Parts: sequence; C-alpha cells; structure tokens
Amino acid sequence: MIDARVFLRALFDAALAAADPAKVVPPNLPKPPKGRTVVIGAGKAAGAMARAVEDNWPGPLAGLVVTRYGHGVPCKRIEVIEAAHPVPDAKGREAAQRILNSVKGLGPDDLVLALISGGGSALLALPADGVSLDDKRAVTSALLKSGAAIDEMNTVRKHLSAIKGGRLAGMAYPAEVVTLAISDVPGDSPAVIASGPTVPDPTTYADAEAVLAKYGITPPDSIARRFAAAADETPKPGDPRLARTRYTMISRPQVSLEAAAAVARAQGVASMILGDALEGESREVAKVMAGIARSAALHGHPARPPVALLSGGETTVTVRGKGRGGRNAEFLLALAIALGGHARVSAIACDTDGIDGSETNAGALLLPDTLARAEAQGLDAKARLADNDGYGFFSGLSDLVVTGPTLTNVNDFRAVLIL
Repeated sequence: MIDARVFLRALFDAALAAADPAKVVPPNLPKPPKGRTVVIGAGKAAGAMARAVEDNWPGPLAGLVVTRYGHGVPCKRIEVIEAAHPVPDAKGREAAQRILNSVKGLGPDDLVLALISGGGSALLALPADGVSLDDKRAVTSALLKSGAAIDEMNTVRKHLSAIKGGRLAGMAYPAEVVTLAISDVPGDSPAVIASGPTVPDPTTYADAEAVLAKYGITPPDSIARRFAAAADETPKPGDPRLARTRYTMISRPQVSLEAAAAVARAQGVASMILGDALEGESREVAKVMAGIARSAALHGHPARPPVALLSGGETTVTVRGKGRGGRNAEFLLALAIALGGHARVSAIACDTDGIDGSETNAGALLLPDTLARAEAQGLDAKARLADNDGYGFFSGLSDLVVTGPTLTNVNDFRAVLIL
C-alpha cells in the first residue's frame, strides 16, 4: 500500500538531491590557470556552489558571491553576501558593484569562475547609469504581479542593468571566463538564467519596451528615457569581448525529474515526464493537469495507474487578491478544485529553492481528502483561490511542505500520483 504523502515527498527529495551543488560542481571545475583565479557568482545556489569550489579547488583563489537572505554558506576564501530576492535591495547593489570591480584589470592568464543560478537577476542589482534602485524595484514589483514569463522579465532586467546581459563578461576581458550554471528556467537558455551576465544577449531595448507595453506597465521616467534612447546595448552574439567565455550547464530541471522518476519506478510506480518547461497561469496549468489525471484514472491514458506524472518549469500568477500565495500553492489549490476530491489522485508542487514565491514554504501537498478536510475547517477553496491565498489554505490543513533554503534551484517540481 503506497502512502501518497511519503511517496510524493520522496520524489521531491530525489529531485533536490540531483541538483545538490556539492554533487554537480566538482566534476565540472576547470583546470587552474597560470594566473589568478577570481570566483564570482549570484543566485540562490551561489553560496553552496562557492563552498563546493573551495572544497575541491587545488590552488589559490579569492572572490565574492551574492545569494538570497538565509541561503548563505560559510566559506573561508570566497566571501558570501546575502541580499534581497525577488525585489532587489541596497545589499544586492553593493555586492554587484563589488563583483563588477573584482573582474576589472585582469589579464589573459587569469580566470574568472562564475557560479550562476536562479535568483541572480534580482541579486545582481546594479542599475544602469541614470536608473535608480527605487525605479528598478518599482518595475520589478510590477512585473512580478503581472503574470509575465521569466524570459520576459529578464529581457527588461538586462536593459536596466550595468552588469547583466553579458556586461559582466565583457568587463572581465581579456581574462578567461568559465561559467558553471544551475538552470531554473524553461528551456535552459544561458541568456535567461540570472539574466545571462556572462553570455551574449539576443534581446534589445525595443524588446524590453514591448514587454512593459504587453502587461500595461508604465515605467518611471528614467527608465522610459533609457529605453527610448536605446544607447549602450548589451553585448550581442559575436562580440569580441565575449570571445574567451565558456559556459557549462551543471544541473537542470530535466535531470531532477529523471531522478524522481527513478525513485518512483523503484517503488513499483510507473512514471511519465510531461515536460521540464511547462509555463502559463498556475490555475490554468492545473486544469490541464487535472484532465490528464482523470483520463489516466478512468481510461489508462496517457499512462496506466499506478503512475506518477512529473513536470517542471515555471508557472505564473497574475495577482488580483490579497492572500499569501506562491505559484505552487496556487497550482495545487486550483488542481484540488478541478479534481473535486478524486479518490485516486494526490499531488505535490514545490519550488526547488525551498521558497514558493516569497513565502516560507517550498510548496504543498494535495491528497484525496483535502477538500473534505478544508470544508470541515471552514476553508472555502474557491474563495481562497480568488484571493490568491494558496498558502493560507494549505497552512490551515497543515499540508505545507517546508524545507527551508535548499541551496539549489532547478525551478518548480510537480508530481501527480494516480493510484
């Protein structure tokens, strides 16, 4: 007899283990250079990645990485700074300026080892000339509430930044720049992960303007002027300043999904990976997933139970209510309503960084009796969904998944179990 709660948590834990920096960093380290080694980095996994470098690097090194508050890891030679995410703060601006300064003046025998992971866009908070941090914060907050996809958000961020969109690598030239990256974005594009500070940027100021127009966001005057002038574009493919860069994807969502699938099979449950790049409104993705689950339970298509339907990617939430949300809690709440208490379906949805949106939980669990227990406690599922209060709903049922910072990030993990 399968305990759905225990089984689903085991799948999530396997996904996290597959993306552990202590596991994925060491085999991908480059050879030490003739000259200096400068380690830089940004993202929710940056502290753990820095520690893995320290523990496995054969020569001298120094450097600085920035990670989210609460995600720091003690290091001896690499300084770890904590800053705000997802809306940047002054600590992120200070760290980004110091990181940019640390790569200036290097020579061709020197190495910049860049440790990049999800969250780096907010943490590398160095506004471009003429743009204030407050203006950048205002646009970031508006984008977060708009339902914009991550690649759209980062198109805007790159054109408000003095460090993202390849500018960091351009400043390091002629040193060699080796990037080790943990992907948290659908499609695993290096130009989107942390807004691509060490790779060419194919987007333009016109693209950034179009994103704001699409979501009806009126930027502050300083940003509107910058976009209209379209001066000082980000480095594009073929830029000679990026000729000595090398990029290695050391972990990505698909690998974590495959690790979870292996755990499911070991327990006698078939698995089907529906994709590692699912996007769209959380509640709409939930409706589609509910339909697939009902079909599997009733007809054995697209897979015969017992089966775990696995998926990754990053859904979005257009915030209209005042509740405490998180896109994974919203997904599960919408899934619960769509399934109507289906007796054979359970699910888990979590962000692999341990933080669902800006809350203290990674995500939540949905069980066949979720709606019945909610009704008994006076929790109105539809009203909570209308208020974007998935956190409050699952907290009231003690069904939040709380891991604390996982020190990695391969985006969202979802598993729907059909028995």
